[in-house]
Amino acid sequence: MLERILAGDERALARAATLIENRASGASDLLRQLFPHTGHALITGITGPPGAGKSTLVDQLARCYRAEKVPLGIIAVDPSSPFSGGALLGDRIRMQQHHDDSGVFIRSMATRGNAGGLARGTLDMALLMDAAGKRAILVETVGVGQDEVEVARLADVTVVVLVPGMGDDVQAIKAGIMEVADVFVINKADLPGAARLEQELRAMISISPRAADTPIVQTVAGEGKGIAECLSAMREVHARKKSDPAATWLPRLRGMLRERLLEQLPEAELEKAAREVANRTTDPYTVVDLMLAQIKRG
Repeated sequence: MLERILAGDERALARAATLIENRASGASDLLRQLFPHTGHALITGITGPPGAGKSTLVDQLARCYRAEKVPLGIIAVDPSSPFSGGALLGDRIRMQQHHDDSGVFIRSMATRGNAGGLARGTLDMALLMDAAGKRAILVETVGVGQDEVEVARLADVTVVVLVPGMGDDVQAIKAGIMEVADVFVINKADLPGAARLEQELRAMISISPRAADTPIVQTVAGEGKGIAECLSAMREVHARKKSDPAATWLPRLRGMLRERLLEQLPEAELEKAAREVANRTTDPYTVVDLMLAQIKRG
């Protein structure tokens, strides 16, 4: 499978993606062997409030990449089905025009209750696509609202999509999106209020040292307007950030460590502890210390 993935075999890539998403036996070993072949793709996270047009923007960016013959991977993080626990596949349905393009690999992932707008294992999936020869990877978050800052730890470039006329624009920015955005996209810029939204963003950028160089791009994704400018801004930011790759891997390693630690503890045990804490028969600090000791004992 390793050789077939490195050769870009789509069927082997799909099988490996299923192994990784299900945390199946052998998945970690496969990822270890694939990792030396990664580091070539630009991983871009697309986040923002529901209705901002993230899927349409991803679709148009995919068209732009494929016009340049860039091998592309798309990870569409969907809400979990309440019946099967799997992805609802909404984003894959919206991107059907790419299904017959062998240069595009689309994978829908279910959040399965994971917070932050991402599915567990999304970084692993992106690294798999990177090793398989995809030179650009677009990760679209689920669109749950204001807490979608987890995407920043896995992406090389984080694009925050906003639209004029939504009451939660400024609140979303205050909730932390300002701190994770590498590029702001004002989508549906043909609507009233686009200029005012850009003024608000520039005012907030002016008082944030971290956001001083954050570009703002206006797009009308439904008509393909501003997409080339968006892609150019993404590449410019990536070129700037490549000078310190360790800064990208520090939050990734923290996230991977957190995931692995939680996987060591059965969900039933966490639920039991939560009931005991809620009933005040114990305290959360003792519970955490006991769980850490349990992990140390193996």
